[in-house]
Formats: sequence, structure tokens, C-alpha cells
Amino acid sequence: MPIRQLPAQLANQIAAGEVVERPSSVVKELVENSIDAGASELLIDIEQGGARRIRIRDNGSGIEQDQLELALSRHATSKISSLDDLESIASLGFRGEALASISSVSRLTLTSKTAAQAEAWQAFCEGREMRVQIQPAAHPTGTTIDVQDLFFNTPARRKFMRTEKTEFGHIDEVVRRIALGCPRVRILLQHNGRRIRDYRPLRDESNATQRLSSIVGNAFAQHALSLQAEVAPWRLRGWVAPAAHCRHQGDIQYMYVNGRMMKDKLLNHAIRQAYGEQLGDDRQPTFVLYLELPPRDVDVNVHPAKHEVRFHQARQVHDFVLQSLRQALPGTNPQTEGGDDYQPPPQHFYHQPERSGHTAQEQPLSSTARPESRSPSSSAAFAGYQQLMTPAADERSAARTDTPTDTQLLTVLEQAYVLVRQGSDLSLARVSELHYEVERSRLQQKLAQGLSGQPLLVPVQLKLDHALSEASVHQLAKLGVMLKPLSTDKVIVMQVPAMLRNHSVEDSLHNLLALLREQGTDESELASWLAAQVTQPQYSDEQAAYWWQQAQALGRASDHLRKLDWRALC
Repeated sequence: MPIRQLPAQLANQIAAGEVVERPSSVVKELVENSIDAGASELLIDIEQGGARRIRIRDNGSGIEQDQLELALSRHATSKISSLDDLESIASLGFRGEALASISSVSRLTLTSKTAAQAEAWQAFCEGREMRVQIQPAAHPTGTTIDVQDLFFNTPARRKFMRTEKTEFGHIDEVVRRIALGCPRVRILLQHNGRRIRDYRPLRDESNATQRLSSIVGNAFAQHALSLQAEVAPWRLRGWVAPAAHCRHQGDIQYMYVNGRMMKDKLLNHAIRQAYGEQLGDDRQPTFVLYLELPPRDVDVNVHPAKHEVRFHQARQVHDFVLQSLRQALPGTNPQTEGGDDYQPPPQHFYHQPERSGHTAQEQPLSSTARPESRSPSSSAAFAGYQQLMTPAADERSAARTDTPTDTQLLTVLEQAYVLVRQGSDLSLARVSELHYEVERSRLQQKLAQGLSGQPLLVPVQLKLDHALSEASVHQLAKLGVMLKPLSTDKVIVMQVPAMLRNHSVEDSLHNLLALLREQGTDESELASWLAAQVTQPQYSDEQAAYWWQQAQALGRASDHLRKLDWRALC
């Protein structure tokens, strides 16, 4: 077989085999990206153990609109740019493989807004085609990544996933590790709409034990010994349990190297050796420890999933950890069992950055200047335009057949219309109609598989006019509406599709139920009604241009053009 270059999709799926082992791997990669982006709050929303959905929302620095597509491409990162950067990595992520790998085996939606942008933008990428679609969206400063139907296009990988409970257990553990490593970040974890964990942020050292006990339990927090050891430029801090209070299983063994969770044989050996003969065979070392050293003293680029590191002075690191623990643990002799040959690490010229309690934050991605806004028309001229916006059906049909192919968007008028040139003619189109046309087309395609809902921050109790049948509940679930029944005529609305989030939940549900009673499961009618819920009275210039382009791509833009009769303006 001749040598050939792998297609991008296949290369990404091979990379996904290393990066995306199971749903918890996705959570780890995405949460680390959020931490690197400076997030102080994280909402992690899981459905069906991560197989159906993994959605992570942060309040970090966000991603610029013009970099969204690049963010989903392979080996694209803002964290390193040279070999020197690679040798002194201070961020959790750096390879630029995660988003591309995840999007190659899922349906991924990335929504983001920077503080400098007036509006948010959304990128969608599906595993099969790997084409990125970008559109405007509503979102506060920060980023939301929504990963749906993990491994939908790789059945062999999907069948190796375990039960929903098992997979969520792995996610819970990943979140616990990250919460320990980033104490100043609030992390909220939900599963199937139910709050599971709420790790409150560490404000100061006075509530460090409270944060610790919420993550690893009260028993460890009460009995563990606090540890602070430093031989410049190395530092070890954290908590270690005395031998009598060590656990019988190794479920509380957390070691962090420069904020990165590690399972390192060298460090584990040093910790076990520190206990000496005090620790019986039926107990395991129990600890939460943080080792900090200059980034150039450790190589984190030795494992695809970054679970392992390599120390440039492995022996010195081992003995530093060993001696630090022996001095903290009661009944151990710092000068026995390998302690005699301990040598302090040499004084390096590396500057140790000031620690803030969590890993270094990523700087905002480079931005480009936004295009200047076009000037709107005068109110007087616009009043004349409005007279022309209700043509007869035969005029609209004629416009569609006679429309030239060389159409050019000139400007946006009153944040509601686009002015387009077609040869020597000028035409207007209402942006809300273009938006509606595009959304209706998209929804008709999505309804075949069902819509994803968004959990309500405050669930809404609703009294129904008619008792809900099992078929109606199933239809609503397919539309992204999750209900919790209270009685025959009362329910609690837990989540709704995205297009209903900004409307009255009570009114929307009553209208939707009425539509279902009248039209049944007619997907065309449902798509039309849902699309009408997202249109706006006003649009920014960028939004208007986007919906015009999308309607053109569908071949439906000309349906909504009205030629200007300049005599009406005179």
C-alpha cells in the first residue's frame, strides 16, 4: 500500500482515541480549557452519563468571533508559540488537540463572547463533515461548549462505554480532582437536571478546610496534618493523614504538580516510603499534596492525556518530597531509610511566578478590530421604504424568477432591513423574515432526531388546562421540554429548548401544547412555530449580514426581496 497523507477527519479520530477515552476525558479537557481561560465559575451539565450530552459553561475570557473556526481545528492553541514556551508550560492544556478531537466524534457547539465584543457567536461542528458553521448567539462574556451524542459516528467506541452510573462516576471523580487543584474556582455539577456537586470557591485560607471537606469528606479534613515545606525554588504544601487515619483504599491520593493532577510512580514511592513501617499492608497513604517547581524543571509533554510527567532532577525531587513528609508525620525519623543522602536542590536562576491558588490563566486571545458600523438611513426615507414592504404574492413570485444572480448587500437600515443591489435595481428584505426562513429550515432537520433542552435556572411550576397524556410528554421531550409531574394537572418545567429561554415559560408551554393538540406531530408546523420564537425586532449590522448570507446559501433570500419604487420616495 502506498504512503499517503491521512484525511483531516481520520487524523482527528485517531487523535480522539488518545484524548477522548470516555465522557470523563471530554469533561477533563474542556474544564481545563476553561480554567486556562481564567474562569472563576463553571457549570457542568451532564445527561445520561455524558453519552447524550456534556455541556460546560464558564465566565472566562472567551474566544473572538474570527478565531472560533480556528479553535476547532487541530493543533491550534493560544498557549504556546515556540519551543521555549513548550519547555516552560504553565497552563493545563497546550497541544491544541482537544476540541478538534472531540468534535470529530460528536456534535459540538461552541458559543463564546469576549468582553470587547458587543455580541456572542456560535460555532457548530459535526463529526461526519467536520465543517464549521458560525452564527450570532446570545451569551454573556465567557464560553459554553455543548458536546452531544458522543461517539455517534464511531459505534465501536460507543459500545465500550459502561452504564450511565459508571460513566458519571468517572466524571464525578474528574471534577473532584479539578476542584482540588483549582480551589478558587466555583464548580457546579449537574446530572440529568439534578444538582450533584456545588464546590464553593476558596476566598481565603480561613475556609480551606471547609473546601477540602466538601470534596474529600469530613473524616480526612479533621484528621489530616497540614504541610508546608520549601527549599527554594521547590515547594510542597497540602494535607497528609497520619498512619492511624489512612484509609484502607487508595481513593484519597491526590498529587498535583504545578496545578496538574498526576499519577507519578516516583512521587508515590516517596510518599509511601515516608510512612516507613507505621503503615500496615492493609492501609494506603492518604493525602492531598501540591508540588510547585519551576516549569522548566518538569516535562509535562510525555503522555497523550498528560497523566504523567518527567522531572529533570528526579532523585532530588523524590528526596525533597520524602523528607518534607517525614518532618510532618509524627513518629518518623527524617534521617533514616534513605534520608542520609538527601541533597537540597541547587539554586536555579528560574523565577518562580507568584501563585494565586490555581493554575496560570490564559490571556485573552488576540483580537481584531470590529468592522465599522454602517450608517442607518434617515427616518423620513425609511417611512417611504415601509410603504413598499407588503407586495402581492404574484409580485414576490415574479421577483424570485427575475432576481439577478449578482446580488450585493449594501447596508442595514433601521436595524431591521437589508438594502441589496441587484444589477441596476435596489431591493429591501426584512431581516426577521430571513432569520425565520433559516431557523425554520434548520429546525425541520433537527426535529427528526429531537431537540436538546436547556435547564432553567429556576424551574417553573405550571398548571395545565388538560391532563397530559404519555404521548404528549414524549412529544415534549423530543422538543427539548423536560417536565416533572406533580399531579394530573400540575407539572414543574425543568428545561426548555433554547429558543424559548427568553420567553415566558408558562405562555410558551400553553401555546406549544395547544399547537400539539391542533397539529399533532407535524414537524413543519412545529418548526415554523419554534422559528417564530427566535426572530427579533432589531438586528446589529453583523447579525443582519449573517442572516442574509445564510438565506442566500439556502437559496431563499430572493423570496423576501422587494424592489424599491423610487417614485414612492419622491
